[in-house]
Amino acid sequence: MNILLLGSGGREHALSWKLSKSPKCSQLYILPGNVGTSDCGLNIPGSVNDFEFIKKVVLEKNIQMVIVGPEEPLVLGIHDFFLEDNALKYIHIIGPCMQGARLEGSKDFSKAFMNRHGIPTAAYASFNASELEKATQYINQHILPIVLKADGLAAGKGVVITSDRNEAISTVTEMLSGAAFGKAGTTVVIEQFLDGIELSVFVLTDGKSFKVFPEAKDYKKIGEGDSGLNTGGMGSVSPVPFATPEFMNKITEQIILPTIQGLQAENIPYSGFLFIGIIKVDNEPLVIEYNVRLGDPETESVLPRITSDLVELFESLALGKLDTAELSVSKEVAATIMLVAGGYPGKYNKGDKISGAQAQEGSFVFHAGTKNENGEVVTDGGRVLAVTAMGPDQQAALKTAVARINEISFEGMNFRSDIGFDL
Repeated sequence: MNILLLGSGGREHALSWKLSKSPKCSQLYILPGNVGTSDCGLNIPGSVNDFEFIKKVVLEKNIQMVIVGPEEPLVLGIHDFFLEDNALKYIHIIGPCMQGARLEGSKDFSKAFMNRHGIPTAAYASFNASELEKATQYINQHILPIVLKADGLAAGKGVVITSDRNEAISTVTEMLSGAAFGKAGTTVVIEQFLDGIELSVFVLTDGKSFKVFPEAKDYKKIGEGDSGLNTGGMGSVSPVPFATPEFMNKITEQIILPTIQGLQAENIPYSGFLFIGIIKVDNEPLVIEYNVRLGDPETESVLPRITSDLVELFESLALGKLDTAELSVSKEVAATIMLVAGGYPGKYNKGDKISGAQAQEGSFVFHAGTKNENGEVVTDGGRVLAVTAMGPDQQAALKTAVARINEISFEGMNFRSDIGFDL
């Protein structure tokens, strides 16, 4: 079948690499893609949020399946757009409808959903733009530290954790005014701070049955030892040693099953990935947040461990036969290290020439922020490349990844050499 993948980051390069290996994939198109995805299929310039243009591409290229990489088109309703169009409604979409995508699109909705269905999460309260005084009172009575979250999509930057009440009040004031995150922050979720260790759990579901993909742990801070500013992710490892079978069973029983049963009870159709951010506190799992797509850079560690045909899994999902599909996973450890531009996550350069990023046996180099300029590969984002290696254990995988990184260079290149240090 002909497949269209939407997105342009490291997640999409990893997906395109995996999809292109399937004998069921006749032709893969990536919109808009990047330098790396062009090795796996044909890139098509365009916006993932331009649904009319996507329709034109789907019909012109005789696409039978569309896989949605990023969250924004899902929250904006691309799945609904296809279902409501007579020319598109029979095409398989991997990604939930707008109603299901609210689990990521609205923190307030997702927290209320968890409370309704008894899913363990941090205590919280929500406030809108007319409730600044109530929000201030709530902060003044709250135990510190405190977590402040913009309700809507904020490109991964809508969370502030602080132990300073004055900073919390000024942050909420800025959010509710729309100055901090625009409309995304005009409702604010204020949460109890949870002290524990985190992991990412990925579930593929048709709304009834589900498959749990390999778990991963990502590292958000820019500096060694988890210091400095937050980023989109500096690396990841899979599997996660503390995610024992017993702990994963708790996640299934206490979180995954009640979530899927909750979606059914509320008549919310769901077909795609559910990415659950988990924190382990006193050996119990609690939900930090839901996302409605795969994570980045976790995807770059998870997909290399999957030995099943991904297109077959997606096809069974679309046909409502996910329960009969097989998901096979390698026992090897995968480690991913992000190479980022100098200055990131602050101001950074674009257009710096990259050398040594060619594909090689024994490791993967997934492109994230790159472009082709006059025949040369150059930087085009803060997170530039994701280098993934596999091995019998975490130490071996990381050693191979670092050895591969030493062959790559661009001006100001930065990376963390301690990914997985806390495991």
